[in-house]
Amino acid sequence: MKRTTILSAAAMLALSSQQSLAADISVEVQNLTHGLYFTPIAAVIHTPDVSLFEVGEAASTELQMMAEGGSIDGITTVATAASADMIANPAGGLLAPTMSASGDVMTTDGNVMLSVVAMVLPSNDGFVGLDNWEIPTEAGTYTVFLNAYDAGTEANDELRGSGAPGMPGMPVPPPLEPLLGTGGSGVAGADTNATVHIHRGNIGDDSLTDGVSDVNNAVHRWLNPVAKVTVTVR
Repeated sequence: MKRTTILSAAAMLALSSQQSLAADISVEVQNLTHGLYFTPIAAVIHTPDVSLFEVGEAASTELQMMAEGGSIDGITTVATAASADMIANPAGGLLAPTMSASGDVMTTDGNVMLSVVAMVLPSNDGFVGLDNWEIPTEAGTYTVFLNAYDAGTEANDELRGSGAPGMPGMPVPPPLEPLLGTGGSGVAGADTNATVHIHRGNIGDDSLTDGVSDVNNAVHRWLNPVAKVTVTVR
């Protein structure tokens, strides 16, 4: 009996060590939407004690930078400080509707969780997110569908703006310029939930020169899920 117990403990230790070993993986992100763009994507492979965001909790400054303006500089800083592995901006810019982008990484021993973030355009502080998904140890291909979240850091007035953290308004980079309107008065009842939560989606309107929103309701509305992540473990 004693010997059996020792062998079982050894087997459990070996399994635990195997689960923390480095792995060769690829991560592909597909934009499933009809008319939304994703800003540069950050796919971070990290230890279980790291989190890029928590639903129901206030957004970090780094998440706010990404969700309001599309910058992943802060996320990169967090990932580097946590000795995480990262696939940064695999699309080389914006990821257009229906398009995919992917990257490969040899993960560091102990980095077993995957998180993915990218801003949704047009939106005030919407982002596509995957939080602390455990990477399987068995070789194969795995699929996860992602929702769009609201960072809770800016009211969803759906009006043009700089996209700078703490400043109202949506950034409008060149691909969206001809697709958005101007002169909106601001969506009434803008979301004021100050924590990370599921995004309600854009409201929009059908005017390019006035109305309540600068968002086109025939192009930029959405329902979840908005993205598909495919992870290949080799």
